[in-house]
Amino acid sequence: MNLVNRISKDEEVLIMGILNVTPDSFSDGGRFLTRDKAKRRALEMEENGADIVDIGGESTRPGAEKVDLDVELERTIPVIKAVRKETNIPISIDTYKSEVAREALDAGADIVNDISALRFDPELGRLVGERGVPVILMHMQGKPKTMQKNPTYEDPVGDIKVFLNDRIGEAVDLGISRDKIIVDPGIGFGKKYEDNYEILRRLEEFKALDSPLLLGTSRKSFIGDTLDLPAGERVEGTIASNVVGVLKGASILRVHDVKENYRALKVAVRCR
Repeated sequence: MNLVNRISKDEEVLIMGILNVTPDSFSDGGRFLTRDKAKRRALEMEENGADIVDIGGESTRPGAEKVDLDVELERTIPVIKAVRKETNIPISIDTYKSEVAREALDAGADIVNDISALRFDPELGRLVGERGVPVILMHMQGKPKTMQKNPTYEDPVGDIKVFLNDRIGEAVDLGISRDKIIVDPGIGFGKKYEDNYEILRRLEEFKALDSPLLLGTSRKSFIGDTLDLPAGERVEGTIASNVVGVLKGASILRVHDVKENYRALKVAVRCR
């Protein structure tokens, strides 16, 4: 399975459904904590058009505390096993810990989604290289606990491009095949309100990195601040940002509301 090959053509865009098995995620924390609820949610997202399910056991919302390894494993591995028994949909493990990624891949996961871009645990890069699976490298200024404390850039897009280019080089040095690397500019991760819109306006500039681009705007605070709405009422704003993203070159949309974004995507890709 090479998802990067699937999205190498401009006309194909994939939907990644977010499955947080955490009590404290900013939008849906606590809703899918049990294995059965999480499994049903994954299958529902697949039915609604998801191409990938992204499973995470540690909240990375602004101000979030680090979760112990044993807790993250307990939350994620049984869910991955349960989903894999029911479907062949590609599963992504949302983690920066090599131990979690290893057990997740053994349990049936196919992709590693790392918010640290292999900075927090160098062993993760070596593991990904050994297993030959795709990896998502995301930009983040700081760490989740501190990332929104006055993030500063000379040029948001230019600075993020330099960071991601450096991390691509590090990933290759760690043994990861160049054609297995996906990049994510990290909307909402160490970004001020206007930084997020600047990234969206100039998203096509990330094509220079020559890697598929993941966009994760779903229900985030810059949308809530624009619309003055809580997380659960940001579907339309998310869709608007994702349509912009698709027209500017995004290859994967990471979303909570799969059905609604899938329907919008079907129309948007016809305009690329």
